[in-house]
Amino acid sequence: MASNTKEVVTEFLPFFRVYTDGTVERLVGSPYVPPTLDDPGTGVSSKDISISPDVSARLFLPKLTDSHHEKLPILVYFHGGGFLVESAFSFLHHRYINLLVSQAKVLAVSVEFRSAPEHLLPAAYEDSWATLKWVSSHKCGENIGKEQWLVNHGDFDRIFIGGDATGANIAHNITMRAGVERLHGDVKVLGTFISLPFFWGSKPIGSESSTGHQQNMICRVWKFVYPSALDGIDNPMINPFAPGAPSLSGLGCSRLLVCVGDKDISKDRGIHYYDRVRESGWGGEVELYEVEGGDHGFHIRNPETEIAKNMIKRLASFLHLN
Repeated sequence: MASNTKEVVTEFLPFFRVYTDGTVERLVGSPYVPPTLDDPGTGVSSKDISISPDVSARLFLPKLTDSHHEKLPILVYFHGGGFLVESAFSFLHHRYINLLVSQAKVLAVSVEFRSAPEHLLPAAYEDSWATLKWVSSHKCGENIGKEQWLVNHGDFDRIFIGGDATGANIAHNITMRAGVERLHGDVKVLGTFISLPFFWGSKPIGSESSTGHQQNMICRVWKFVYPSALDGIDNPMINPFAPGAPSLSGLGCSRLLVCVGDKDISKDRGIHYYDRVRESGWGGEVELYEVEGGDHGFHIRNPETEIAKNMIKRLASFLHLN
């Protein structure tokens, strides 16, 4: 008699296991939660929309003082999770974007891009770019079939993109792409925030130890989620400072905020990124925000702490610049 017991064919601990029947069991990550109308804690409303057969998003709209005419900055947001876990629909990111939208008074589009192991990179990058193009398409032409929150309340002269951890990596790469590819209606990205960025490379930077440098979790994740990446861990999409990487002067935004935590593994990479942008000849305004006591994802996991509240306040201030 044949056994119906599933067997593990692939596992990448501590993130997931893949079984013989093709199912994927994610071992970490917060549970999915539904969108909310008029969230009791923040007053923010959210809803889920489909952008394409592959891509969806959760939209967030703050409580408005003038429901018919108020125009808001637009944030296209990319969640973290190693390209492997978490979601635009997961509890941690839903709560975080609710808080950020409430304080910043922005209309947010939280992107549900395809994740590994089902979809290896560059799928997440392509989905994220497709979403930014979809958002920009709302500026021009007929409104038939378009998302009414964007049509009614989106200010297309104030488009921001941002992300945390691997989402910050996506935000950087999408901003670079926006510097060379045109968006619908000639829409421009006003600002980008990059928090606790997922960057790495074959050579240590700053206080990074040379011992086990190319065997740590960031390297393992990158090699798994993007096995076809040219030059591996020195591909410009993970290492913006690699030999032959495009100049950071090509960033396609006017303002940039780089956030680092002093207890995060990516701290020195983030500071180096800030320095290299300043030295690149890029014509925009760049700021560095360093959080004492901030470890990886601190403001998303524990938003009630004082350092998390200050971080969200800083992001909100950046997103509501005129």
